[in-house]
Order: sequence, then structure tokens, then C-alpha cells
Amino acid sequence: MPQSVPSFADLLDGARESAVHLEMRDSYGVASEADDFRQWLETGAVDDDPDSTYWRPWTDLIRRTVARGVTVRRARIVSEPVSDYIRYEHAGTAVNVAAGEQVRWLPRRQASDIALPGNDYWLIDSKLIRWNHFTGNGASAPGEISEDPAAARLCAEAFETVWARAIPHDEYKIH
Repeated sequence: MPQSVPSFADLLDGARESAVHLEMRDSYGVASEADDFRQWLETGAVDDDPDSTYWRPWTDLIRRTVARGVTVRRARIVSEPVSDYIRYEHAGTAVNVAAGEQVRWLPRRQASDIALPGNDYWLIDSKLIRWNHFTGNGASAPGEISEDPAAARLCAEAFETVWARAIPHDEYKIH
């Protein structure tokens, strides 16, 4: 029987030490971002207010997680030149950083020799994995939870290798 997948709030509220997120796609088609992304494509304007209606649920979650002493890190592996979607993500990432996330970017060419899992994921306290699945068009698909020690070890090692090579957000220049 499949395990139920906790919400991101439940996962991060349960974290004791760390929450790391690895993103490896060049485009996502997440429904909740569609209007904001379309506006950015049309105008170049991005909602960069951490307290806006759009961002507030996420920034509140990150703030309370970090306030408990949990380190929250996000790494993105990206192809260069970057896609429009990655340009959009980069434009809004200052909000993640303002909320307390540490974010780095790794050009895909520098990741060729890293053993990476097949899907994006969150890894909580180096042992609980929340696999993020997506359709071919980038829409969110049902996620999956795993506590398999070998998979958690792969995720932890992959993330740390990516993190060590990646460029901090404030230094990464879009190509």
C-alpha cells in the first residue's frame, strides 16, 4: 500500500536539523505558478515581495523552519544558456533567500560526473526523502515518500557534491 505523502508544511515542520531540495529540470509547468510566470514573460515583472499573497505561505513556512535552527538549502542544476523558466526562477529567488533559504546554482556541464537521483527531491534530516514527480510537460504529479537508507545516502551525497560546486545565488549570473 502506498504511503501518504505529507504536505511540505508537515515535512518542514517535522525537520530537526536540515531540509535540502535539489531541482534538476529546466522547466516546470506547475499550475500555481502559471499566472505569475505568464506575467513575467509579458512584462519582466516578478512578484518579489516575501509578504505578498502569492509568497506568504512559503515564506512563513521557511521563516518558522529556519527560526527553529533548521538549515534550508536549495540547489538547482541548470542548462546554459538557461531557459525562460530558469530566468523567471532566478528573478524570484531573492524571495527564497530573504525568507532564510540558502540557494545555489550549478551549470549542468559541471554536473556530468555526479551520481544523481532520477527525480527532484527534498531530503529531510538526511533520512526522509520526498520525491517530486513531474509529467513530461512539467506539471506536478503525485509525490512519493521514502525512508530507504540507500536512497537517502544517494540523495545526501548528490546534494553535497552539487552544493560544493554550485554558485551562490547572489553570484550566479544568468547566461
